[in-house]
Amino acid sequence: MSTKEAYKQKINAELGLAQAKLVEFKAEIKNSAADVRIKYNEHLDELQGMVDTTKEKLKELDNAGEDAWEHLKEGIESAWDSLGTALKDTTEKFKK
Repeated sequence: MSTKEAYKQKINAELGLAQAKLVEFKAEIKNSAADVRIKYNEHLDELQGMVDTTKEKLKELDNAGEDAWEHLKEGIESAWDSLGTALKDTTEKFKK
């Protein structure tokens, strides 16, 4: 397996975990008061946008040649770092 494929599998696995956490958050807010749902739905929509951005970056990686993918790696890691931070912040908010 190439380094590119291994990296892609790693990010895909992490992205799957992020999507599962997003589903969990959505399930948790269904039983919340309307004002709480509105507040968190906006935040969860933002998280979904970050997931979508990371997926798009992975598609770009998929289409990149073996030599060019290293240049895309930085963009993917930036998108993933933003998503990871947002997930962590959301987890903290849900604990309150």
